[in-house]
Amino acid sequence: MSAPASPKVVVFLHSGDYDRVHQGLSIAAAATAAGRRAEIYLFWWALERFLKDALDEPDFAGREDVTDRFESRGMPTLRALLEHLTDSGLCTLAGCTGSLGALGGEALTGDSRIPLWLGWSAILQRTAGVTDRFYL
Repeated sequence: MSAPASPKVVVFLHSGDYDRVHQGLSIAAAATAAGRRAEIYLFWWALERFLKDALDEPDFAGREDVTDRFESRGMPTLRALLEHLTDSGLCTLAGCTGSLGALGGEALTGDSRIPLWLGWSAILQRTAGVTDRFYL
């Protein structure tokens, strides 16, 4: 008999594209709304977006129609979703130390909203056995 699935949801964000980051934060928000814990791990370009604090303006390159629709419908920005997740108390946001080093972003970590920094060994330990994993 196998062990029961973890009630935790894990989101691995690699791409910094607005739509992918929005989708990842939305998945985590849905999980926390259902009372589940969520962990979001930031790598490479997603990490860079957070370090640069580019969380407010939707930027759908070449798709102004989507940007206009997104804004006219009052869709939440990345910052609004992140604030919701933080306020829930059920979400952990973590940055990858390897990606941070590759990006040369160490100087930007003091002002970032990323409270936890981990390498792959720790990430693998924390996410072992989690079946609800999303890679974006």
